[in-house]
Amino acid sequence: MSVQLIFKIAAVGILVSVLCQVLKHSGREEQAFLTSLAGLLLVLFWILPYIQELFHSIEQLFSL
Repeated sequence: MSVQLIFKIAAVGILVSVLCQVLKHSGREEQAFLTSLAGLLLVLFWILPYIQELFHSIEQLFSL
């Protein structure tokens, strides 16, 4: 995992938290929830290949 990916995840987290706070204070709770859900899904799609690689490595480790 590269440091660049960690910075991208942190940037998305900061952006989503600011947007959620702004939306909550303006009375748009539903949009705030959808924004946080979209941020979570975006980050999940970014780290999904690394999770797949981890499970593949564990499978190779125990398939001796």
